[in-house]
Amino acid sequence: MTRRLLWGRGLSALATALIPTTLTLAVLRIPGQGSGGLGVVLACELVPLLVFLPVGGVLADRLRPERVILLADLVRCLAQVAIGAELIAGSGRLAVLAVLSAVSGVAIAFGLPAVPRLVAAVVPASDRLRVNARIGVVTSVSGVAAPALAGGMAMAVGPGWAAALTGLLFAGSALTLGGIRTPAASTESRNEAKRFGRELAEGWREVRVRPWFLRSVLGHGVWHFTAGLFLTLGPLTAVGRLGGEGAWVLVAQAGTAGLVLGVLLAPRLPIRRPIVVVQVAAALYALPLAALAVPLPAWAVAGAYFAAMCGLGVLSPLWETVVAQEIPEGALGRVRSLDQLISFAARPFGLAVAVPLAGLTGAAGLLLAAGALVAAANLAAIVRTPAAPLPAEPRRRSPAPGPRA
Repeated sequence: MTRRLLWGRGLSALATALIPTTLTLAVLRIPGQGSGGLGVVLACELVPLLVFLPVGGVLADRLRPERVILLADLVRCLAQVAIGAELIAGSGRLAVLAVLSAVSGVAIAFGLPAVPRLVAAVVPASDRLRVNARIGVVTSVSGVAAPALAGGMAMAVGPGWAAALTGLLFAGSALTLGGIRTPAASTESRNEAKRFGRELAEGWREVRVRPWFLRSVLGHGVWHFTAGLFLTLGPLTAVGRLGGEGAWVLVAQAGTAGLVLGVLLAPRLPIRRPIVVVQVAAALYALPLAALAVPLPAWAVAGAYFAAMCGLGVLSPLWETVVAQEIPEGALGRVRSLDQLISFAARPFGLAVAVPLAGLTGAAGLLLAAGALVAAANLAAIVRTPAAPLPAEPRRRSPAPGPRA
């Protein structure tokens, strides 16, 4: 079951990571379309995603999570195949790409909150940190490999075929994750007759009675916002003041290495207060922001970014595990949809306002303020956090000693 879960999440992560590069290259090839057209297409996916995430959270708690994921990934498969057919046929109409991107955004909103429920339903509590760490490794590798794969295919055979491959991967994800069967305790809710508004309010009530969760989520939202600032101003600073494009490549590669290392370390660390570790890890993002503000030499910025992304690698599987442990499974989809909503909204906002804000305050001042904000918001969330340790993995029994000679 765990292997099937890892394969399904890996296929879905790779397919999701292929989309931005494929769409970017496809739109830029349309005559008369540039960054404006690309912004429209990307916004058409993001806006429905944000609008329908709360709805997806309710459905994730009401229905079998594997059924929700099956339907969502099949819709994403059809949307990507249609985008591929549009591009291969040579039409490349911006309106068609925008509509299909909006369909994908809705499908993501329905499928995303169901994933934590699926993991919680099929993975024992004692194994979740290890499984979440493995999922994190697969997701990280996919995020690194996908742009190169999409770019290579676009150059060799065109972005339409890259979109078709993405659709095929979503089909594999749908069949893999959709074929998992959750136990009887995780089947459809007995309270299906409840109105949508009431179920949504009950999910919010689960958040209100856990102030530590809301404080942490808001701190993570600040992290995503400052990440948007860094990822926009970082390349500009690297090219202008740190030695060119190679300096930014060094920083980005250091971040990738740190992320993978952190994910691998997470299940091996002796962690007694997981939320404290999560929030300190998020606060580490102040390091690259401050290093870029000075700016320090490229190798120093790369080292700071390595440390911050290593913290993120530890944070991600820990957070997934702790939330699944502390939130009732029947409310997990609704509660996590709030978490995902804040995260998905904050980073694009940071990307959008980075340059205008830097023009008003100066890049150095903005980056220093962002570093102070992300550290303060996440360290403040440590107050009154749950002290319950993570469930220990069961010890494997040693083989019985054989007869002595």
